[in-house]
Amino acid sequence: MKKKATVCALALALAMLTACGESSSASESKKDETPKADRETIYQVSLLQGLTLGDYNGSVSVKELKEKGDTGIGTFEGVNGELIMVDGTVYRAKSDGSIETAPDDETIPFANVTFFDTDEKEDISGVSSIADLKKLLDEKVEKLGKNQFYMVRVDGTFKKMHARSELKQEKPYKPLAEALKTDQREFSWDNIEGTVVALYCPQYMKDLNAAGWHLHFVSKDKKYGGHVLELDVDKAELKIDCTQGFNMQLPDTEMFPTLDLTKDQSNDIKKVETKD
Repeated sequence: MKKKATVCALALALAMLTACGESSSASESKKDETPKADRETIYQVSLLQGLTLGDYNGSVSVKELKEKGDTGIGTFEGVNGELIMVDGTVYRAKSDGSIETAPDDETIPFANVTFFDTDEKEDISGVSSIADLKKLLDEKVEKLGKNQFYMVRVDGTFKKMHARSELKQEKPYKPLAEALKTDQREFSWDNIEGTVVALYCPQYMKDLNAAGWHLHFVSKDKKYGGHVLELDVDKAELKIDCTQGFNMQLPDTEMFPTLDLTKDQSNDIKKVETKD
């Protein structure tokens, strides 16, 4: 009887060791994967309202941003150009509309990124204005749910693309709407291939970001781009990533704690987001 008990105890110990080993291997395997929750989260650096008030101080590096997503939009310290992230690479649309790859140590005052997973896609053509594209996207949002976040890619050929970027600002920083009055630069390209990256924020985000759509563009050859003011789609593929999660990183800057974020900035945000 004693011998049998010893054998049973040994078998149990071996079984537990085996189970622990399997559990440990599974855990190690999961560490190498991007957690599903992270792929279903919009990661935001600061508030757009902080940026519009003039807090252009970078708080997150390009390298850190790439750990939070592979697709998105934003800007750089001193609003030194428009940020477009596509397929895990962060591009800067400079003040002349040309594109460069941003270095990993560049810092970012504001951005929105996510890991892009296509939930819906379709071919589109003959969308002759940004208003028409937003109308089409709004119809998709109404069907899928207007209280969620959406990151969108439009890859194709554009009969016309009208975009902007801006000159790098120097301290003391002026509010963004004021800076763009003199330092915004606009450019247009005809029959250009590329990618529009568009972010949709629900209406309840109006005090943290711009509710609705915000679009940036980078050409297929990675030579041109900027914040989209107008466009004319020839033929393109529309891809939609519906995202339920939201994570905002508040900046650790000298200016941010003193900002009056209770101020209604809706008019200034409209000015900086649109051509008018």
